[in-house]
Amino acid sequence: MLLKRLLVGLPLKTAQAVHERLSKRLALAVFSSDALSSVAYATEEILLVLVLAGTAAVSWSIPISLMIILLLTILTLSYQQIIYEYPSGGGAYIVAKSNLGILPGLTAAASLMIDYVLTVSVSVAAGIAALTSAVPALFAYREALCLTAILLVLMINLRGVRESGRIFAVPTYFFIGMVLLMLGVGLVQVLLGQPGQSATSGGPSTPAAPVAEGLTLFLLLRAFSSGCTALTGVEVISNGVSAFKRPEPKNASLTMAGMAVILGTLFIGISALAYHYGVLPRENETVVSQIARATFGEGVLYYLVQVSTMLILILAANSAFAGFPRLASILARDSYMPHQMEVMGDRLVFSNGVIILGFFSCLLIVLFNGDTHALIPLYAVGVFLSFTLSQAGMVRRWLAKKGSHWRKKLVVNGVGAVTTGIATLIIAATKFVHGAWIVIALIPLIIMWFRAIHAHYAAVNQQITLERDHRPPPPRRNTVVIPISGVNRAVIRAVDYARSQASDIRAVLVNVDKEGTALTEIKWAQWGCGVNLVVLPSPYRSVMGSLLDYIEDLLKKDPDGWVTVVIPEILPARWWQNILHNQRALMLKAALLFKDRVILTDVPFHLER
Repeated sequence: MLLKRLLVGLPLKTAQAVHERLSKRLALAVFSSDALSSVAYATEEILLVLVLAGTAAVSWSIPISLMIILLLTILTLSYQQIIYEYPSGGGAYIVAKSNLGILPGLTAAASLMIDYVLTVSVSVAAGIAALTSAVPALFAYREALCLTAILLVLMINLRGVRESGRIFAVPTYFFIGMVLLMLGVGLVQVLLGQPGQSATSGGPSTPAAPVAEGLTLFLLLRAFSSGCTALTGVEVISNGVSAFKRPEPKNASLTMAGMAVILGTLFIGISALAYHYGVLPRENETVVSQIARATFGEGVLYYLVQVSTMLILILAANSAFAGFPRLASILARDSYMPHQMEVMGDRLVFSNGVIILGFFSCLLIVLFNGDTHALIPLYAVGVFLSFTLSQAGMVRRWLAKKGSHWRKKLVVNGVGAVTTGIATLIIAATKFVHGAWIVIALIPLIIMWFRAIHAHYAAVNQQITLERDHRPPPPRRNTVVIPISGVNRAVIRAVDYARSQASDIRAVLVNVDKEGTALTEIKWAQWGCGVNLVVLPSPYRSVMGSLLDYIEDLLKKDPDGWVTVVIPEILPARWWQNILHNQRALMLKAALLFKDRVILTDVPFHLER
């Protein structure tokens, strides 16, 4: 408990929840770090595909980046409308479920949950890649560094939304400032016609890329789908509207607009500088690292860019830690996730969701060895599918609801549905053999899991709900059975408790040792408090078998009665001392737990140190 308080902090009262809400400045750090951080690898993913057609094909990175920014603009306008229409949050799941039906809603939820897990894994892996680009000696330890980073972000998130926002605000704005500075200096060099500093100083130049494929439409579409990773995370704000200070929709909408402007500026700037400096992807150095080196040389500013990039990428996982638990809580409210996911922890965060997200993200890092390029193909398929479903749901809503300016809103969401739908098909087709098939296969499995959970809760409700014609049951006979193996203080304590609960009490002793049984009968006559002692024969020395048979006979003799088994249990002072005692009480509880009309009561006797 002391360790938990040290790591997580003191618990917060429910009444303090309103004070834990976020201002626009903190919300940008909490909800937008994923989207903003994607500029660190989105351009590189475009170039990784284009260089297959040779160095000359790299020029296509600029029009592809502009197309992605156009898509970002459409998505921003669309999600702003969703924020105002669904101020309680929930994003794509709520929109799709309420307008298109349960199956599209669950599809959107499954897609987003996969995307959140991938967000953590990809962001952290890319952040550690930025670190190993600056310090190559750490490359061999990237997997361990990734796991450490995830655990750090998880722990910070368990401390609360507002506290995590304060912690993450500095790295987020530090990254924005350093990249804007890099773009500003690079722009000056472009206007003055100056080459990059690494080139002028005689640094290592990037060799021309060999032609591995022809420059085809399919290759360009692959590059576009890879660059669409820049748009992952833009929906997180719509999932967490309720976390904003009042007025929630207005603050969330303004934060989304600010995020889009910053994201678009950083993304196109990095793509333009990469083209100007002739940067090509390298195995052991990121594109952003090469641009920073070309802009600032090997000085302090270069390392500041790398540090800020590493921090924003690692902390970008925070967006997923903000979005996943909230989405899981909404699904739990609708009985599509375990109800424990709906409960807030001590620090007014959905702690169970935070821990589960951390676990699966660590699992992905281990499975893919912390390799960003191995994880990227799994990315974006799920999130673009959720984009499409949410936009299609809004189209359906405007057609049914109409209202003021509904035609303009219909056009915005309609264009969004068409463009994101096309992008989804492109991403699924071009990345299918590279790993997207895993996500496409997982989505139906997760939907089946959602439905299985919902079916269980529906069956539970059907069986435990009281109907109007239900009558209180009549009083039933209760027979109390106390299994004993001897006479001691623990047994007498159990007898004392049983006498306060019922009149028909029977101590039961299984005869496995005649002399021991005789001695117990003598002691019971003195200490048994007048409770009847039943001695059961056991020719084969089976204590459990004889006890279970006796209880089964009691149930058959009185089909409407209860049988309460009061179990005396000795609890040692130290945990390791449990192995020195037989586990008969535990075995008996396990055997009787699922028997109808059998109630188990454990009476512990605590040993002193």
